[in-house]
Amino acid sequence: MNAEFPTSDMELTHILVVSNMEKSRHFYGDVLGAKVVREYGGTSCVLKFLGSWLLLVTGGTPTEDKPTVTFAPPPAPEKVSHAMTIRVQNCKAAYEILKSRGAEFLTPPFDWGAEIRCFFHDPDGHLLEISQAL
Repeated sequence: MNAEFPTSDMELTHILVVSNMEKSRHFYGDVLGAKVVREYGGTSCVLKFLGSWLLLVTGGTPTEDKPTVTFAPPPAPEKVSHAMTIRVQNCKAAYEILKSRGAEFLTPPFDWGAEIRCFFHDPDGHLLEISQAL
């Protein structure tokens, strides 16, 4: 038995619960540029993005292996329990590209001195950030 954890052959998948698979697939595929790897019956979509896996799933009730857990999209975009940051070389240029593809930002890029960053939501309110270190 291997006592190491993690091992070099492991990968991490972020699971995002979505309310509308078509809108979310469009957002992550067409707006962000993630590659759709496979889809399962309209209830899940596997994407590859910046070396990570994203699994979009529609909500679901508890199952035998998670008997007290219900999968649901975020209840409100103003309350965040998970966010993703995309580190970019030029925040203002990335902002313009994503905005032209339909991303709706909370504010334009803001210069904090050590970084420039701005935030946007996916169709279900999951928070994303683009950030440029200075």
